[in-house]
Amino acid sequence: MSTYKVAVITGASQGIGAGLVTAYRKLGYAVVATSRSIAPSDDAMVRTIAGDISAPAVGGRVIELAMDAFGRVDTLVNNAGVFVSKPFTEYTDEDYDLVTGVNLRGFFEISQRAVEIMLAQGGGHVVNITTTLAEQADSRVPAALAALTKGGLNSVTRSLAIEYASRGIRVNAVAPGVIRTPMHPAETHDVLAGLHPVGRMGEIGDIIDAIVYLETAPFVTGEILHVDGGQSAGH
Repeated sequence: MSTYKVAVITGASQGIGAGLVTAYRKLGYAVVATSRSIAPSDDAMVRTIAGDISAPAVGGRVIELAMDAFGRVDTLVNNAGVFVSKPFTEYTDEDYDLVTGVNLRGFFEISQRAVEIMLAQGGGHVVNITTTLAEQADSRVPAALAALTKGGLNSVTRSLAIEYASRGIRVNAVAPGVIRTPMHPAETHDVLAGLHPVGRMGEIGDIIDAIVYLETAPFVTGEILHVDGGQSAGH
């Protein structure tokens, strides 16, 4: 078994996920990075695997690769997610399947497999990326499917934190506001900035810093850390 720690990161090809790969390498971790399409890495300590995390067996395969490559899994960051904003009555079956598939099933299988490994090792850390909109609804951003799925991740974060608190596994979440990533076209940035009391969008580094904090905070578990420019406090 390796002497260094190993992080598994989903949704790792761009944006926050790609930044997390770099951040965990700086912390000295080996990394297994996955997304639907992801280029091979020229870093021997980074293994990439392409796959749709919402599809059955993909999550298990990612954890198997981590074990084959590095022999352990210390941290799982469930970063993969999709967001579809529509009036509630306009959501389609396809929207429902997409959002629940990535946000819920994408969390479920890979997390089960990772926790099994962490139990055998005697500890580990799971971090879920949710959204402030799950707790602080905004009339300007209809987001029922985000509330349904990311709200579930907030709840399961607390549930698993308590289930495994005595066995060395911490479970936390980061609830972002709107972050400047390739998901948001530049022409929308002014409007999106206005959704935050501080008057700007979040940056990828804001979320990475929060996750690195949680990684290095052994007394913190069951926490939903809001990184949202004040959205969760009110408007």
